Amino acid sequence: MTSTISSQAVATPDCIRINDFVFPVSLRTGAHWPQKINDEAVLQPISISLTIHYDVRNTASTDDINFSINYAEIADSLRTVVSSRTFSSLQDLARYVATSLENKVADIIDNSKSQLDDGFKIHFEVKQLKPPLHCRLVGLEFTAKYHGNEEHVNKWKTSKIRFSVADLVCPVIIGVNAAERLERQNVTINLEIDALAPVEWGVLDDIALDFRTLSRVLCEEVSKSEFKTLEALTSCVAFNTLAIIRDQCYTPIVHVRVAKPSALIFASSSEVQISRTFTDYPTHSFDKVTLLISSSSVASPSSMATGGSPHVVAIALGSNLGDSFNNIESALRLLEYFPREGLAEDGFPLNPFINIIDTSFMYETAPMYVEDQPSFKNCACLVETNLPALLLLRLLKKIESVVGRVPSIRNGPRAVDLDIIFYDDEVIDTRINRENLDNLEGQLVVPHPLVQEREFVLRPLSDMIPDFVHPIIKRSIHTLLIEVCDPAAPPMNKVVPFPRFPLPPATTDPYPLMLTVPATLTHWTYPSRTARFPRARREKKTHVMATLNVTPDSFSDGAIHDEISAALNYVRDAVSTGATIIDVGGYSTRPGASFVSVEDECARVVPVIESIRDRIALPTVEQPGSYIPDIVERILNTPISVDTFRWEVAEAAIVAGANCINDVYSFTGPDSYSDDEGKRASEYMTEMKAVARKYAVPVILMHSRGDAGQNKDYSAYSYADTSPGSTLEGVRVELGGKVDRIVRGKGGVRRWLVIADPGIGFSKTLEANLEVLRDAARVVEDVRIGAVMKYRNPLAGLPLLIGASRKSFLGAILALEPDGKKTQPQDRLWATAAAVSGAVQQGALIVRVHDVKEMVDVVRVAEALWP
Repeated sequence: MTSTISSQAVATPDCIRINDFVFPVSLRTGAHWPQKINDEAVLQPISISLTIHYDVRNTASTDDINFSINYAEIADSLRTVVSSRTFSSLQDLARYVATSLENKVADIIDNSKSQLDDGFKIHFEVKQLKPPLHCRLVGLEFTAKYHGNEEHVNKWKTSKIRFSVADLVCPVIIGVNAAERLERQNVTINLEIDALAPVEWGVLDDIALDFRTLSRVLCEEVSKSEFKTLEALTSCVAFNTLAIIRDQCYTPIVHVRVAKPSALIFASSSEVQISRTFTDYPTHSFDKVTLLISSSSVASPSSMATGGSPHVVAIALGSNLGDSFNNIESALRLLEYFPREGLAEDGFPLNPFINIIDTSFMYETAPMYVEDQPSFKNCACLVETNLPALLLLRLLKKIESVVGRVPSIRNGPRAVDLDIIFYDDEVIDTRINRENLDNLEGQLVVPHPLVQEREFVLRPLSDMIPDFVHPIIKRSIHTLLIEVCDPAAPPMNKVVPFPRFPLPPATTDPYPLMLTVPATLTHWTYPSRTARFPRARREKKTHVMATLNVTPDSFSDGAIHDEISAALNYVRDAVSTGATIIDVGGYSTRPGASFVSVEDECARVVPVIESIRDRIALPTVEQPGSYIPDIVERILNTPISVDTFRWEVAEAAIVAGANCINDVYSFTGPDSYSDDEGKRASEYMTEMKAVARKYAVPVILMHSRGDAGQNKDYSAYSYADTSPGSTLEGVRVELGGKVDRIVRGKGGVRRWLVIADPGIGFSKTLEANLEVLRDAARVVEDVRIGAVMKYRNPLAGLPLLIGASRKSFLGAILALEPDGKKTQPQDRLWATAAAVSGAVQQGALIVRVHDVKEMVDVVRVAEALWP
C-alpha cells in the first residue's frame, strides 16, 4: 500500500474519523466517586475519537482502498496503547495516546519518506463516560500537529486544549415569578474551557484540570445562588469556573451554556450562552472563590493524618491589661510560631501548622458583664490548621499563659484572651453537664455559646465572614450583628495602633526564632459607622499629616527641607501647631522626576528620621522665643510615616524610627499597571508584605496607575457612571484588589493596620479628582461592587487618607476662564483649604498637607461643621 502526503495535502479539509471507540481504561481519578485509597485505579469505559487530516482524492478517483488509511489497524493500535498501563487522569491518557501514535500512524500510512510530513495533524477527543457526580460526561479534545523537523523527543505539539463538562445538572432558585422564588428547579450547565498558549507546547504539558473539584464546587455554588435572570446565573458560572481553574490552565477562555428546562411549556428549554476570560472580572475577586474552595469541604480530624484539607477556624482575641496591642500581636505570632518551630506534645500531628489567613478590624469596646474594668481591644482572625479542635484549644491556653494572662474572675481583665468561635461548621460540646454555662473552664463548646449576644465578637467576624451561617442558629453573622446592635447607641470605635521604633537594646527573648513584637507608641481611634450599621454621631478626630519632602525635586517643596536642620525645624513647627504624624519622603513621584537609587533614597530619609527620634539632637533646633516646654516629648511620641514604595527603604526607615509605611503604589511597584506578566509587581508585593508583617506597622495604600500624569481612562467602569461614578468605582475595584492581596491569605497584613488613600491627583482627570474628593466616603462604603459578579467592597470600613494639598488639579480649577489665573503650588493655600474641608466632611481620618498651621485651623472648623 502506497501513499504520498504532500505539503498541499496537509492543508486539505479532507479527513478520516474513528468515532467514539470505547475501551475499558484503568484510571486513578475514580468514576462517579473518588477512590478511597490513594493511587488506586478503577477500570471504566472511556471513549476515544480520532480525526486524521488526510487527502482522500486518490482513493476517491480510483476507488481503491490501497490509497486510503487502514483504520482497523489504527483501532488495534489504540486498543494496545490504552490497555498497556494505568493512567492518572484523562490528560495523562490523551498525552500517552498522542505521543504513542507517531510511529504507529507512520507505519500504517506507509509514508514513502518513512516518516510523517511536518504539519501532519490528528484531532483527538477523549471522554469519560462515567464521570464525577452531577454531569453526563467530561472530556477533552485537541489537535496535535507533527513537527518532524524539530530535534525533540516529543514531536507532537498543540496550541489549544478544550476541556468540556456536559450536562451538569444543579437545583437552584432562578426566575422572576413568585412561584420560582419558592422552589428549586434544575438547570443544565454545559462548559467548554479553551486553554491557550502563546506558542505551541508538547501535548498537554503541565495541564491537569481537576474535573471532580470543578463539577462539585460549581454545583455547590450554583445551588446556593438565587438569581432572577438566567444571564446573571450564567455569568456566575463563568466567574466561578475561572476561579476554580485559575492555577490549572493557561490563559483560559470559558464558554458557558446554561439551560432552564422548566421555563417554557412548548420548548425544551430556554438557554443563555456566553464566553468569558479573566479580563472580564476584577482579578482580586477570584481570591475569594479560591479561599471558598479550599474551605468548602473541610476534612475531619482523622483525615488530617492522610493529608486532608485543613480546618478553617474563627478565633476571637481580646485584651485590656498592659500593652493590649503588643499582647494581641504577640498572641498572633505565637499562634503561627508554636506549631512551626517544633511544638512537640502528646496527640499533636506529626507536622502541626496554623496559618493566619484573614484578620478583622480592631475595636475599642466597653467591658461587658463585669463593667468595673478598663475598656477592651477586640479583634478576630481566621486560621487554617491541621490541629483537632481540642488540641487547638490546648495551644490557645498555652499562648494565653505565655503572653501573661493570669487566673481572674470570669469575664474579668486579662492580658489576652483567645476563644474558638467556629471550627469549620462543626458543633462540639465536651461538657458532661450541659444545663448551663457555668462549667466552661477547660471545656470546648463550638460554636461559642454566647457569640450571638456579643457585638464585640460579631462585628470583627462580620469584617471577614459576614455571610457565614451559624451552624445551630441558622442565621448569618451579618444578620446576628444587626439583631444585637442598638441603632441609637454610639458606634464602636476602630483602632489603629502605631508601634514604637527604634527598638530598645536587645533583650533575652524566650522564643529567639520569633520576631520581636514592638511596644506601642500611640493609637488612633475612629468610629465604625457604616452604611450597614448607621449609628448616632460620635466625636471624631481628623489627623493632620505634615509633609516633609527631603528631596531636591518635589513638585511643591523640593530642596527646602533636604538639610537635617531645616527638616527638624519643619518638624518642630508642624508638631507644635497641631500635626499628629510626619510623612518623610526621599523620592519624588511627580511626573518626570529624576530616578533615585535605593542607596540614595535611604541616605536621604534615614538620617532625618534618626534625628527626629534623637532626644539629644532635638533641643538644638529650638529658636529663641519659640521654646515650648513639652515639644521634644511631643515630637518623640509623634508617629513618622516613610513615603516609599521600596521595601529596602521601608525597612531601613522603620529601624531608624519610622512607625508607618506610606506607599503610593500599594505594594506593587511603579510599573505594575503596565507589567503584563506581573513578576516585578509580585516581588514588590511579597517583600513589602514581609516588612509590614515583621514590624507590625500601619500601611497607607494609595490608588495609582504608574505615571501620575498618565492612564486616566476609566471607561472600563462606565457601568457605574451614574452612581457612584466610573472613577470612584475604578478606585474601589483596583485598590480593593491590591488590599485584598495584602490582607488576606498566608502572610497577610493585619486589616486593622491598613489605611486607604484614593490617590487624588494620580492618573485622574480634573473631573475625576473632583468626583473622588466629593464622594470620598463612598470609596470605603460597605456595598457590593463590580460589573457582573457583584462582591463586597474590599475597602469597606477602612480609614481614609486624603492628600490634595497644593496639587495641580487645584491649579487647573483656579486657571479656568473667564477669570482664571495661573498659580504655583505654594500659591494654592486657600484652594487646599477648600479641599481639606471637603475631606473632613467625607470623614477622612488623615489629611496630608504642606501648610500645617493653616490647615489645622481649617480642620477644626470643618470638624465642628461636620461632626
